[in-house]
Amino acid sequence: MPLALCELQVIFKMSCFSCLIPRPKDDQKKDTAKVQDCNCIPTPAHDDGVSLETRNWNGLYDGNRDDGTKARPKTPTSFTFGQLAVATRNFREANYIGAAGFGKVYKGQLETGELVTVKQLDREDCQVHRKFMAECFILILLRHSNLVTLIGYCLDGDQRLLVYEYMPKGSLEDHLFDPRPPAEPISWNARIKIAVDVARGLEFLHCGAYPDLPFIHWDLKSANILLDMNFNAKLSNFGLAKLGPVATHVSDSVMGTDGYCAPEYAMGGQLTPKSDIFSFGVMLLELITGRKAEQNIAAWGFPNLGDPRKIIQFADPLLQGRFPTHCLKYMLVIAGVCVQERPSNRPQISGIVSVLQYVAAQPYNPD
Repeated sequence: MPLALCELQVIFKMSCFSCLIPRPKDDQKKDTAKVQDCNCIPTPAHDDGVSLETRNWNGLYDGNRDDGTKARPKTPTSFTFGQLAVATRNFREANYIGAAGFGKVYKGQLETGELVTVKQLDREDCQVHRKFMAECFILILLRHSNLVTLIGYCLDGDQRLLVYEYMPKGSLEDHLFDPRPPAEPISWNARIKIAVDVARGLEFLHCGAYPDLPFIHWDLKSANILLDMNFNAKLSNFGLAKLGPVATHVSDSVMGTDGYCAPEYAMGGQLTPKSDIFSFGVMLLELITGRKAEQNIAAWGFPNLGDPRKIIQFADPLLQGRFPTHCLKYMLVIAGVCVQERPSNRPQISGIVSVLQYVAAQPYNPD
């Protein structure tokens, strides 16, 4: 029997998420990174100028993929610039996918026939090497079914390129705001599945790898959520990612993306896992409403979340009414608590995962 909306709100306020849907121990073990002993956790600050080949990555993680497909080697492949030029047909326009994460993205095909995504980082960016190393180290250390897989990299002269698994459906942003015929709008069930996938990926970053020292994505947005053929979602673009502590003041100039940045970071440079939670809430509002974050969606949505008369008006018109109203209310409550102005009022990601899984378990047949 579905929970009443007021019950869900009370659960969030109490932060008593485990009482809603306790996660089986087997599921928790599945999400834990199999990281072996190492002297230190590499971060970009420690590794400027260090070749990836000099690192001993053996045993850092289990090569078995969560989705059951063939395991990749435990270390990413080092490609030459020439190999990736051949794979992308000399980076020709026909292979160009778009701009994302400090570089241009191309579709490529390796000599083995495998389709890949190749990101060529901007050589004019003064922080290109730091961002390159940050993304490499995070995706080498951490593997999860909801994080994009790093296949290889290129360190060739001043060229910095990253090679990922190919995600044929592209980004969530494209599907929400720039659907190309004959693509249909994302269904309600697919949107809930995407929300769960993103939350599980974020939970792994915050809790699954190094619980006492969480990874903070710092640029969570719909453009950085990639989709495979079955609308399985994976987080991507870790060039800005930071490794804890839980609370830190970032000395860099304010980065991230307008509309997604938490107020405590935009105004004071304070970055914590709760900053990712705010960004997740904005992404969730985009997923529900079809409105862009640049429209200051958090400020627009939050004052109206408590008005039952306006609940239906939040739904993306492209859904054409094909959604369960009670689940729409649950999703809006989740988004609402995530975009609270005070970080302490935002929930932990593990609680969000539990509630989203509960919503996903509610049967809905659009026919």
